[in-house]
Formats: sequence, structure tokens, C-alpha cells
Amino acid sequence: MNELTDPLLGALALGIFFGFDAASLARRALLKRIILITTGALFCFALVRILASPARLSLPAWCGPVGGLLGALGGGLLIYSLAVEIPFQRTYLAPDAPSQLVTTGTYALTRHPGVLWLALLLCGLLLVSRSRPLLIATPLWLAIDVLYVWLQDRFFFPRQFLDYGRYQRQTPMLWPNRRSLRRCWETLSWRRRRPSSPHT
Repeated sequence: MNELTDPLLGALALGIFFGFDAASLARRALLKRIILITTGALFCFALVRILASPARLSLPAWCGPVGGLLGALGGGLLIYSLAVEIPFQRTYLAPDAPSQLVTTGTYALTRHPGVLWLALLLCGLLLVSRSRPLLIATPLWLAIDVLYVWLQDRFFFPRQFLDYGRYQRQTPMLWPNRRSLRRCWETLSWRRRRPSSPHT
């Protein structure tokens, strides 16, 4: 039972974040910030406790270096997609929902690239830490994240972005295809910041 406590706490944090888009559309800046801070604090607290758990998996030695590479790649791409390609202040702290849609860079790869990067990060941390509670938390948290972006895709973003329907037709939701891989590569840019975009 103890090994479930922190994964469930992280799940609660992600569940609280479900209210972020509703607060954004309602132009409730203070509520957006409360949700963002509460989610971040609870999730980080749960993750730190999980990584420090004495319950360990028995994994081969090569898992550590591989996990380190996966975790670094996932963490870096998560920051890039959610805080560089889209302006942090405008997306997460401004009172109103962003109205401009980014369809280039990692957002040409899939409509919700953050799900992929979170999966890389959690799998990498799992291999490095060998934490048994993280083996429970990883699929649970990813399932909640997928549900969250599905709700965004179906209910929030079509109301927020006028051309979201065309974006849905042109770009896969989660799994890249050959066309989206090519378009992502062709439109990646580290020289300028993009306007606001959907987040994961």
C-alpha cells in the first residue's frame, strides 16, 4: 500500500491540472496560477519521494546509462516544447487563453509532443533510479496525461483556436508519421520564439 501512496499523489496533482484550461478560457488568471503552482508542487513532491524510495527493482547495469540519456533527452525536449516554442508567460500566467496556434517545430511532429517527452523522461528516471513505485507511477501518470490531452483536443482547443480543426487533420495527435517527422525537421527553429500553442 505504501508504494501506491506517492504514485496516487502524483495522479492527484495531474488531476488538479485538468482545471487549468477551463480557468484559462474563463480568464481567471489567479486560478490559473494557483492550479499551476499546486500541480507543480504536488507532482514534484511525489516524484522526489518516489525516487528516494528504498523499494528497488533489480535491473542490469546498462540500464543506468541508457536511462540517463533517455531522461536527459525527455526532460530537455519537454522544456523546449512547453516553455521555449510557446511563451511561458503568455501560455501559463496571462489571464486569457492564448489565441495563436503553433503548428511548426515539435508541434508539427504531433499535436501534443509533451506526452512523448514525459514518457521519455519517466522511463529514463525509472531505469536510473530502479524505483519500484515509479514502475507503478509511470503508466498511471501517462494514462492521465493522455486523457488530459484528449480532453484538450476535443473540448478546449477547438474553442480556443479557430483553425484547430485543420491542425487536427494535418498533424497526428500523439504518434508521429513520416509526413509529420519531415515537417517537424523542416520547421524546427532555435533562432526565434514561436507564438503561443497548445501545451501537454
